[in-house]
Amino acid sequence: MPNNAALAVGLGLGAVLLTLPSGDFHLEDWGFAKRLVLCVAAGVTVLVLVRLHRLLFQPLELLRTPEDVGYIAEDGRTKARAANEARRRRKVGELPPVYPNGWYRVLDSHMLGRGEVRSAYILGQQLVVFRGHDGKAHVLDAYCPHLGANLAVGGRVLGNCIECPFHGWQYRGSDGKCEKIPYSDKVPEFAQVRRWPSCEVNQQVLIWFHCDGLEPQWSVPEQPEVANGQWVYRGRTEHFINCHIQEIPENGADIAHLGHLHTPGLPSGVDLRYTNSKTWEFVRHDWKVEWDPEPEPNSHCSQMRVNHSLTLFGCRLPLLDLRVVARQVGPGVVFLRFDHSFLGRGLMMHCVTPVEPLLQCVTHTMFYQRNIPAVVPKFILKGESIQFERDVMIWNNKMYISKPLLVKEDAAVRRHRRWFSQFYSQNSPQLEYRRDTLDF
Repeated sequence: MPNNAALAVGLGLGAVLLTLPSGDFHLEDWGFAKRLVLCVAAGVTVLVLVRLHRLLFQPLELLRTPEDVGYIAEDGRTKARAANEARRRRKVGELPPVYPNGWYRVLDSHMLGRGEVRSAYILGQQLVVFRGHDGKAHVLDAYCPHLGANLAVGGRVLGNCIECPFHGWQYRGSDGKCEKIPYSDKVPEFAQVRRWPSCEVNQQVLIWFHCDGLEPQWSVPEQPEVANGQWVYRGRTEHFINCHIQEIPENGADIAHLGHLHTPGLPSGVDLRYTNSKTWEFVRHDWKVEWDPEPEPNSHCSQMRVNHSLTLFGCRLPLLDLRVVARQVGPGVVFLRFDHSFLGRGLMMHCVTPVEPLLQCVTHTMFYQRNIPAVVPKFILKGESIQFERDVMIWNNKMYISKPLLVKEDAAVRRHRRWFSQFYSQNSPQLEYRRDTLDF
């Protein structure tokens, strides 16, 4: 990588300079020494320029692993061990169905080139995602019905079909039907794999899930500024969270938690044991929030309106006031629109995708005005990540309470649960687990 190469050059030449024997150093050696110093300076300069280029121009990619955030590793335990113990010991509570009906992000469009194949594990299913040579993305069940090979592992794209790596059976992306068996004259009519309804919008590939197999009942709205190139991609974050999917969007209606969990400034970090440290007491965030569902025909949508301000030493800084409208579309997609007086406007797509019943993949993808320096939206994205990781520490360790003890100020939480219940059907899958196990 450029950073490591530049650093290696600088340190390596510096080490050579230090190892020169001082007693044998003569005047004629000064030319060589000067060249060494120049090489070291050049290496350091390259390193600084590379980092500056990344800061100013390249997107921010912050991808966390499942055990990276939200667990406390004490007594010599690794983060992975602490995460496994927390998951095993936690009480989950009386859960709603684990997979609501709706649209879910699979991957970003730029991650799937023409003719490329990707593997995806979503909603407890192994899927194959590929882009045909006509440029259209398709999502199918991954396992070939012939003898069970995984189409995503070694499969290749031929035209707009995916070819099985085991025997060469070819399945159309448009409907999943087998189009060709290379060693057979006839293809059985029932030879096909499941095709998942999908769409590609806002530079993302999404799939539709409905427990009863119904076709999409609403669409994901295209954001015009992203479609016409006014707002450009500035990065994304990715987190894996061990909780029920409903608990994540419910935060939007839980107005009271903002004043407690998210008031400490960003320098306070994400470890909730230390966020209220007196060291950073002079930096505080203030939140004014409203949440409401939308009426028909958009009853599958809701809105959270946020006015955020920052105070230093008790003085509000009006120039840093930020207005955000977060519009949720179904259970898994949220559009957060930023509007700042002098730092411009942008959009963050917050997507929650169930991996397994109690494991969610959450991404934040940032698009921002092209004429605003990239460092601005990257700072906002990083700040959002810090605040979000405080929530992750709660979610990873909490229990879902189906009948919570609420006060009148928590009324929006109850309304949100009523609104979210529309995404469950009678046949929505429930979590099946044993209450008493001996799992060593």
